[in-house]
Amino acid sequence: MIRLLSWLSLACCFLVVIFSVESCNKEMSVSNSTSSNNTSSSSPVIGIALDSSTNDSIYVIQPCPRGYFRDSVTATALPANITAYLDSNYNGFTFLRGYEIKDSTGNIGGYVAIINYNGKPVAVLFDGTGAFVRVLEQRERGDLYNDGWHRGGRFYDRDPNERGRDTISLRALPASVLSYMSANYPNDSLIKAYISFDSSYIIITEDSGLNATVFNHAGDFEKRVKLYSPGPVAQQVDQTALPANAQTYLTTTYPNYVFEKAFSFTLNGVLQGYIVVIDSNNTKYEVEFDASGNFIGAITIW
Repeated sequence: MIRLLSWLSLACCFLVVIFSVESCNKEMSVSNSTSSNNTSSSSPVIGIALDSSTNDSIYVIQPCPRGYFRDSVTATALPANITAYLDSNYNGFTFLRGYEIKDSTGNIGGYVAIINYNGKPVAVLFDGTGAFVRVLEQRERGDLYNDGWHRGGRFYDRDPNERGRDTISLRALPASVLSYMSANYPNDSLIKAYISFDSSYIIITEDSGLNATVFNHAGDFEKRVKLYSPGPVAQQVDQTALPANAQTYLTTTYPNYVFEKAFSFTLNGVLQGYIVVIDSNNTKYEVEFDASGNFIGAITIW
């Protein structure tokens, strides 16, 4: 899927518009007329303005437990383990907004950190101790009441009937990308290539393990991520082949995520585990599970 406007060019326009103390509840209660600069104080969403000259806005979905509300905090007020988590998983991020989720007596039940990562907003929920809980779902304003997508929108690939629309063939990749791959990774076997909403490219290949190579919208090399090391034999599997608890973890931790690819790994004929490549709000992750479907770790690809 090719985006109409580059997120990178809009990165400097990111602005979270929300009351400094905002109550929230379990029910979606956003008016259809809600604008990006007028999020209701009783609404369980956080509005993020992308461009003040348009009406195209994104909202983070974050209902609070009954009796709790969000209170704006600075980056330095967040627990150290939250900052460490963001540094580790979103290297080079820019902090946008932070919130404590607390009740009227001041008891803190959790935190929300909203960051800019590679020109894209990411909102992460943590519990009261600062431990990671999940990546919060984002929706465009017109999709708050449906499944979170519409044709041509930022989250168009969520359409359950037409998954994989962000896939791009090797021959369709820019010449600069193909030349770089040929010169630097001549032994790579292409498994899958994707074009993100910001027109960046992610290529999944196999050579001495499984790799993800990232190029920006101009076709310039950004980074290469090792998804697994040599040893186990990788085999592509369907989403339905994943253990039930692995599927539950993905649904819970990355609401409304888009499944991209999954692989099982065996060593001497014995199943070792799985890795799953997903898209969550236009950010791609590799999530690893053991042979029983228990979560092991996750890597942010781009």
